[in-house]
Amino acid sequence: MNTNISKRLDNLNRLLEELYAELKSHSEEVLNRRPGPGQWSVMQNMEHLLLSEHLSEKYVRKKLSFNPELPDSGFLGAWRVLLLRMNEYLPFKFKAPKAVGNEALPESSSLEDTMNRWRANRASLHEYLTGLPNEYFKKSIYRHSFAGLLSLNEMLDFFELHFRRHLKQIRRTLQAQSIEHRA
Repeated sequence: MNTNISKRLDNLNRLLEELYAELKSHSEEVLNRRPGPGQWSVMQNMEHLLLSEHLSEKYVRKKLSFNPELPDSGFLGAWRVLLLRMNEYLPFKFKAPKAVGNEALPESSSLEDTMNRWRANRASLHEYLTGLPNEYFKKSIYRHSFAGLLSLNEMLDFFELHFRRHLKQIRRTLQAQSIEHRA
């Protein structure tokens, strides 16, 4: 078992549970309200993150199922993660891939249902990743739509960066709704 990966997944779960604690006091109406035209609601942000992680796991499982030749991630992978980190501070957004974008997101969803699905997905991811040989975590396995090929370690970096970026978006949405409600 890869204890480092287990710790990293535990950290992702802690972030998720902290978000849940923050959101559970809000009504489903508030969580599903879009802040403006073309913008995602809190729940759509959560559904996007969940779907992104789920499809990532599915991709890795499929890719590893046929025992491919995998190059080491090395310097290039580290550079790609740096690009993802810089993206967090850039003022512009990248359009989400179709599979995890507007068309794939429900207009409304339940916080409890989404959390239950997300927890189940994380449990599946944990079981799968902690069962893989350690050498896989340095190989270029995961294809990110913007950054390109990443190792499994770098995929987990992306999951955290992606989560934190959307966490800011979720908080801005709730703050805007709170200001709008007071006005």
